[in-house]
Amino acid sequence: MSPKKATADIPIYQIKVTLDDSKPPIWRRILVRSDITLGELHDVIQAVMGGWAGYHLHQFTVGQTYYGVPHPDYEGLVEMRDESRVQLNQIVAGEKFKFRYEYDFGDSWLHNLLVEKILPPEPDQQVPVCIKGRRACPPEDVGGIWGYYMFLEAIQDPDHPEHEELLEWVGDDFDPAAFDLDEANEALRALR
Repeated sequence: MSPKKATADIPIYQIKVTLDDSKPPIWRRILVRSDITLGELHDVIQAVMGGWAGYHLHQFTVGQTYYGVPHPDYEGLVEMRDESRVQLNQIVAGEKFKFRYEYDFGDSWLHNLLVEKILPPEPDQQVPVCIKGRRACPPEDVGGIWGYYMFLEAIQDPDHPEHEELLEWVGDDFDPAAFDLDEANEALRALR
């Protein structure tokens, strides 16, 4: 993704990204230019979530329309529009617009995306940027949200039969309540 500054003629979207069925909620609030492509938005979401490497398939769903990276294995099952050719402002109808993002069709990490505000750009504003968030991203390949809950139960219970194995797998310092805003924005700067 090339670095982009806010310019006077391109509005900024404030989007809240919330991981489905996460309780307490796992979410991020981001600012992006309205002309970002859905492919670039995928990279932004991966960066701000912070726990995934981005190597699984993904898609955006707007109504009954799917956007992603067309893949020959899925040809004929569902029409997948090329996310690299669609800008966010081509699908967003206005404030309070909602759409979906799914990462890893096996684990099925579903996210609700809500365009909370459409803002005028500020001079020299660097976007994309994460302005707020809560809770750690689940580890890659943990088995979806329900696998994540079982994982949390195991790492928090020293008597659980998988306690040691899972702590070794994830690293002893996994804190499900942690979110580091600076780290999220560092990941976004790396995209630029």
